[in-house]
Amino acid sequence: MVIENEPHLRDGTPMPTLYWLIDTELHEAVSRLEGAAGVHRYEELVDPAALAATHDAYRRRRDAATVRDGAISPRGGVGGTRVGVKCLHAHLANFLAGHDDPVGRLVAQEIGVPVLEIVDVRGF
Repeated sequence: MVIENEPHLRDGTPMPTLYWLIDTELHEAVSRLEGAAGVHRYEELVDPAALAATHDAYRRRRDAATVRDGAISPRGGVGGTRVGVKCLHAHLANFLAGHDDPVGRLVAQEIGVPVLEIVDVRGF
């Protein structure tokens, strides 16, 4: 459902989105939420401190995955933003990758992703 991107494209361009949602059905469902003003709705539903912690943890994971020394680093947290919600796809991907993301959890619940079946397969 989700892939992990390198923090830079091949040409060295910063890539702020570490986790990318590749499942087409999930992508379409999230696009419908975004089209119905879901970004603003979810931003109002989550605790700002929890969201800030999510962005910070995401930034730290992306920074740790950086392998290009001297390249311009991507900025921000989930979806490249520092505050608030920018992209529900990125939040869901972060959550499905096994990370605490209150927006991603709410999106998963709303579109019917069985949260109990989310499995972290890293290390297999």
